[in-house]
Amino acid sequence: MTKVVNVSEAKETAVSVSRKVLRFPLSYRIEHWVAVASFITLAITGLVQKFADVTLSKSLIALLGGIERVRVIHRVAAVVLMLEVVYHLGAVGYRLFVQRSRLNMLPTLDDVQALIGTFLYNLGLRKSRPQQGRYTAEEKLEYWAFVWGTVIMVITGFMMWNPIATTRFLPGEAIPAAKAAHGNEALLAVLAVIIWHVYHVHLRRFNKSMFTGYLTEEEMLEEHPLELADLKAGVAARPLDPQVVARRQRAFFAAYGVIATALLVGIYFFVTFEQTAITTVPPAEEVVVFAPLTPTPLPTPVPTRTPAPQVALSWEGGIASLLQQKCAACHINTKLGGLDLSTYQGALKGGNSGPAIVPGDPGASLLVTKQAAGNHPGQLSGDELALIRQWIEAGAPE
Repeated sequence: MTKVVNVSEAKETAVSVSRKVLRFPLSYRIEHWVAVASFITLAITGLVQKFADVTLSKSLIALLGGIERVRVIHRVAAVVLMLEVVYHLGAVGYRLFVQRSRLNMLPTLDDVQALIGTFLYNLGLRKSRPQQGRYTAEEKLEYWAFVWGTVIMVITGFMMWNPIATTRFLPGEAIPAAKAAHGNEALLAVLAVIIWHVYHVHLRRFNKSMFTGYLTEEEMLEEHPLELADLKAGVAARPLDPQVVARRQRAFFAAYGVIATALLVGIYFFVTFEQTAITTVPPAEEVVVFAPLTPTPLPTPVPTRTPAPQVALSWEGGIASLLQQKCAACHINTKLGGLDLSTYQGALKGGNSGPAIVPGDPGASLLVTKQAAGNHPGQLSGDELALIRQWIEAGAPE
């Protein structure tokens, strides 16, 4: 049964006494601000990549040192957030197992009623706000939305960070799908924080508990009257037997040590599982350039197209070497998507999506159609693709 507190009477007492209630200890506040810092960093460095053509994004990218630096910062912030998750799991487990704290953050039917009551109150159809405990229904929604968003971001982040490993188990279309989910979830999270969190915590009533750790009794009566009633009744202040606590701590730290080690190893493999663009960017070099004080103006030369390499229209005569130059990373070294372009037979066989080469029919050859669509890793130039077409039209001779 839900406990009811007489807010109007208790508020008079609270104002006269003006006592403060400890709501968040220092460890809670540090954990919160680490999450805030990583979230803000991820939001800024992620959204400027998602909307890279916007003028503001270009300015921020330049300010942060270029797109590669932005990507490094984004990944570092992601690792910090994952480490935060490992710590949070331990902190929650300690409170539940050792301290035997209540599962205050789990949603209940009372929260559904509180949400309905708050909705009616905001519409003016109810005279008072619903009385809530340690965490309000709105705070629980925000917490679990953050948990859900973090899970989505970690999964899709791994897929984009390790695309070759991902496509060993999933079709290639999973990578752009992960990119879309990652970016849209990030945008949704940022909008939710700006519209929901900022309003409830900073605009409607400025909540200083994550700065100071305390709320006044008046604020507690307004936001968490049921928790205040429990505190005054001594429900949350029952001392624990030190021997029992020590025994629980030994069991907990042993179990959590194993779990945390497994999670940290997982994060390590998350970061180092395969080589990505971050590790292949050549370092910047300083080059001395001669620049005369009064350069002689010269006419601007007319750009000329680089002629395509002369390739014989046969596999052994040059087609194989052309594909080796363009496609080795995905379809020779790793056989991505089941397609092996290291041999003539493998090229004819094709991969999981169908035949890469159909002799005499470029339109049915996935090698041609995929390249013609553009934006393909190892993209062939127009002249190179024309040679591939001619070779296939000629029957794709070996």
